[in-house]
Amino acid sequence: MRIVVKLFANIAERAGTRQVELELRDGATVGEVLEVLRQRWSKMTWNNGLMLAVNREYADAARALRDGDELAVIPPVSGG
Repeated sequence: MRIVVKLFANIAERAGTRQVELELRDGATVGEVLEVLRQRWSKMTWNNGLMLAVNREYADAARALRDGDELAVIPPVSGG
């Protein structure tokens, strides 16, 4: 199956892209995608406080993905 991963804020900046397409096994989970991203950009610091959304609905790492899904990976945001 093929999914689109959208990266936001400092994750996108460090990765040098805002979007990546991945080919995964059927039934892969959000957690598996995160592991693929961690391996691809191993020098990047990955925070455990990431917000994740599948097709614009918040999701956790156990969520199974389907062909054509869009996964958003959003780091914690602070400011004032």
